[in-house]
Amino acid sequence: MPSEQGLHKAFSTCLPHLAVLSLFVSTVLFAYLKPFSISSPSLDLVVSFLYSVVPPTVNPLIYSMRNQELKDALGKLMTKWILKAMN
Repeated sequence: MPSEQGLHKAFSTCLPHLAVLSLFVSTVLFAYLKPFSISSPSLDLVVSFLYSVVPPTVNPLIYSMRNQELKDALGKLMTKWILKAMN
């Protein structure tokens, strides 16, 4: 049985890859499997934007989430944002 630290390291390496892969796959599936009845140029533009712009933009953020300092800073930012939204 692997140690808990080993499992944590494996998942922290694997989960960012799965997140990026699922983003690619979900946009491709939507683009190619959507019914023709909901096809429109604006929807095609949004899907192509999601496929071509969002993953490369989010990719560094996803992979840098393994850095504890970045996780802490992002947590503080989200906490401030949520508290500001509640007031």
